[in-house]
Amino acid sequence: MDMPVNRFKQRLRNGEVQIGLWLGLADAYCAELAANAGFDWLLIDGEHAPNHLQGMLAQLQAVAPYPSQALIRPVIGDSALIKQLLDIGAQTLLVPMVESAAQARELVRAMRYPPEGIRGVGSALARASRWNSIQGYLDQADDQMCLLVQIENLEGLANLDEIAVVEGVDGVFIGPADLSASMGHRGNPGHPEVQVAIEDAIGRIVQSGKAAGILSADENLARRCIELGATFVAVGVDTTVLMRGLQALAGKFKSVPTPTHAGSVY
Repeated sequence: MDMPVNRFKQRLRNGEVQIGLWLGLADAYCAELAANAGFDWLLIDGEHAPNHLQGMLAQLQAVAPYPSQALIRPVIGDSALIKQLLDIGAQTLLVPMVESAAQARELVRAMRYPPEGIRGVGSALARASRWNSIQGYLDQADDQMCLLVQIENLEGLANLDEIAVVEGVDGVFIGPADLSASMGHRGNPGHPEVQVAIEDAIGRIVQSGKAAGILSADENLARRCIELGATFVAVGVDTTVLMRGLQALAGKFKSVPTPTHAGSVY
């Protein structure tokens, strides 16, 4: 059996724009539905959605037959949790709340086998190696791992240049919701001050030679980020897509006000 190739990482290195969707419904059937829609990547959210390890495994399995690439965001950048996520077959992680280059370097180590890293060797138990059916998995695995770090507060923004150049960091993702809150504009990621900070950050990431990413359900803001050089851009969240569709349908038959979502991240 051949080593699964991380096509998301390949395209990231080639500078191709990849359009993604956030998965928060915590359900494999819904994940497969999203995979069938044609997104380049799907982010299984373990930070804010009610996901657990076995549920994330089921979603990885549901997405696997499709061209869409599955990413996982763990609740925290803990090395033990990262080990479990890699062993169930995740190859790309988006780690939240990264604030320093030292933290980024530890995350790189957590995603690599010794001697370069600290990932525990338990491949006989791991779906990632197809339970040791992939010949030479331990020697090939590190090359397929993709680490994306999330900058979402003022401390992370201040250390962005040092974080971006850490070897083993493949991309830097700007988290507009938390960043706007840390800047005093909670719930308003479209605020001019926040947008200036985001645009500056994307420029610095691109200048470093690393891939830049963001989530924005506002089409104009998402397209603007792509124009600035962002290459992995999530353009919506499954929970929001479902809720808006349900509200719109109900509103056709009942007097239900439809909320406005201008400038929304989600």
